[in-house]
Amino acid sequence: MFAEMRTGSNYLEDNLNALPDVTCYGEVYNPTFLGHHNRFELMGYDMDRREGDPLGLLERIIDGTEGLPGFRLFHDHDDRVVERVLADPRIAKIILTRNPLDSYVSRKIATATGQWRLTDGKNLKTAQIRFDAEEFAELTDRLAAFQDRLRRGLQLGGQGAFLIRYEDINDPDVLNGLAAFLGSEGRIEAASNTLKRQNPGALSEKVENYDEMIAALRDVDRFGLTASADVEPVRGASVPGFVAHPEVGLLFMPIKGAPEQAVIDWMAGIGGVGREGLLRKMTQKDLKQWIRAHPAYRSFTVLRHPVKRAYVTFNRFILPDDRPAYAEARKILRQRYKLPIPAGAPGDDWSAESQKAAFAGFLEFLKMNLAGQTSLRIDAAWASQAATLQGMAQVAQPHHLLREEEMTTALPALARAVGVADAPEPRAEGVPGAVPLAKVHDGKIEKAAIDAYRRDYQTLGFPRWNKM
Repeated sequence: MFAEMRTGSNYLEDNLNALPDVTCYGEVYNPTFLGHHNRFELMGYDMDRREGDPLGLLERIIDGTEGLPGFRLFHDHDDRVVERVLADPRIAKIILTRNPLDSYVSRKIATATGQWRLTDGKNLKTAQIRFDAEEFAELTDRLAAFQDRLRRGLQLGGQGAFLIRYEDINDPDVLNGLAAFLGSEGRIEAASNTLKRQNPGALSEKVENYDEMIAALRDVDRFGLTASADVEPVRGASVPGFVAHPEVGLLFMPIKGAPEQAVIDWMAGIGGVGREGLLRKMTQKDLKQWIRAHPAYRSFTVLRHPVKRAYVTFNRFILPDDRPAYAEARKILRQRYKLPIPAGAPGDDWSAESQKAAFAGFLEFLKMNLAGQTSLRIDAAWASQAATLQGMAQVAQPHHLLREEEMTTALPALARAVGVADAPEPRAEGVPGAVPLAKVHDGKIEKAAIDAYRRDYQTLGFPRWNKM
């Protein structure tokens, strides 16, 4: 079953398991558990064995189950299994979908309340959430890309899937149609009543900035009218992350892990508009309107040397224990990939040798991750810069690819090209962390970085990193 969080996949699984010849094992390839929450073993496979041999577990499930076995796969589960399942016409596919806005709100409420399943209405926990347009855009970009991947995989294999919506799960006729599709001999008389809907009611009751949300969604291209039919994007363009100057034609398209804040501060100093005066979290419509108002604009991004960018990402997102968005990835890196970092923040005994060993381990993980050999998704903070540039090009081509070491001269020159004669001097952006890169960098570190980011070294022309 291909599904996502808060699409009703638990409920559909509950109904499938009501069929006498069907056994659905849950999220077998969830990065943080095995099957269901707080379970870490299935059919002789623990988390480590699953990581090393995910397809072996798949075969064990197929061969070791009486009747029809199944499990749920989400967009951020193991890519190796997605590829294997998509290519096999003997494996029936269910694609469960739900209105992405409803899923997003439901997920935010579940995160706020800590309640992910409800079996008795008297235990219901409620909360109002705040809609974040950038967060929602990033989520829908990921989900749309995964749906496109499923569609193409089924097309290439000459296969079909059973499409079911969240709203259909309560319909016993639809469920029995699904049972027939799977080849099950069983039928059900009524949908399961074990799980209860957690967030009934109108969105206006659940979202505190409802009017702001409606305004942000007006420009969503629901039918994909602006999509290119012949382009398979590597990553989403992430337009809400672009930064435009309100008065002059400068459009900054940041790459996560490369220089960002120093460039934003420099732009904020032009005309004294300040950071709050810059245009951010734009929709595609906002961006098009800005471009029409600045026909001679210059778009640009700033590249960072791959080894330095990996080091910044490691120090900013992986080594600290105070980045909630990366807490799960950090835990998985420690437990599954044996990254030698402490459970909490590094203490006084954390040395340059400790830093070097941990960074080397992170680069080793990046090589596997970027090659599609791990169950963790490729995050924007460590995706190759070449892939990120391909994603940007779906919406706007960066006119200038500047290098970090050229910023002090290249940015003022760019400002002069759009008529700004007195642009401020840009500051250098430091690398976070107590241990400088120069103290851990050597030939082995450089080779590991090249192995992980060969695409960036080759297509973007990066030399070996110079410590000077």
